[in-house]
Amino acid sequence: MATLIDPDFRARLRALNDKYAASLPALMQAIAAAQARCDTEGPRLEPLTALHRALHAVAGSAGTFGFASLGQECRRLEQLVRQLLNHPGNVLEEWPLLSTQVSALLRLAAHDAAATDFSA
Repeated sequence: MATLIDPDFRARLRALNDKYAASLPALMQAIAAAQARCDTEGPRLEPLTALHRALHAVAGSAGTFGFASLGQECRRLEQLVRQLLNHPGNVLEEWPLLSTQVSALLRLAAHDAAATDFSA
């Protein structure tokens, strides 16, 4: 069996995972703030872009740090937001359902960000 070059590798990895977990409330708050802007100002370009960025940030990193389902759900929602950004014709009709899905994500993440099932 091969020996790890860095004997503290697992401890360092745990520390990185803990640091990421500690950053999740702020990441979720960014998603919530962007969603709130879309709800109050309407799903316009600027708040939708902010929501897309916030979802993308979690989608791109969550799986690496042990939050695979959270990352997958953020990726799914990110893609829906991207569709609205690329095809804004039905944004007013489609936003309420998407907003509901973002709310479900936020509730589930607040309850257990490491959950294995984020389907609502």
